[in-house]
Amino acid sequence: MTGDTGREAWSLPAPDGFAACALGGGACTVAEARRFTRNTLDAWRMCPGLAESAVLIVSELVSNALRHGATASVETVFDSLFENRFCHAWLALTRQENGVLCAVSDGGVQSPVLRPQHALAESGRGLHLVDRLSDSWGWTPPDRSGKTVWASVVTAAG
Repeated sequence: MTGDTGREAWSLPAPDGFAACALGGGACTVAEARRFTRNTLDAWRMCPGLAESAVLIVSELVSNALRHGATASVETVFDSLFENRFCHAWLALTRQENGVLCAVSDGGVQSPVLRPQHALAESGRGLHLVDRLSDSWGWTPPDRSGKTVWASVVTAAG
């Protein structure tokens, strides 16, 4: 898949309820992740409210992965060049019975931190937004390969 910028991206949308996308580190990466999420959830015929929440959640998770999830230690120059050129993070979407699980994996080894909100702060609200929009969220324990931050959004029972 090639975006408008000519940067190559890799994605795997699937009708069986799983879709994944490799994320570069360019200026349009977050917008591409939002578009990928919206298109995937539209194809899965997810309700618009759930889809909008998921798109916002993905936007925040990808932004955090790009900002805070850089590989902490690089073993070889080749690994560093390969990772920086082709893939900074991964986005995966999994359709669930009543919703969707959004997961973003990156090479960072620090756990996400839900910091106190400050009214005049210019950043630091992303995880609060994820917390409010998702039904549950969390992360895998970081190890040498990084971590995955996930959020689940389900439709309201009706």
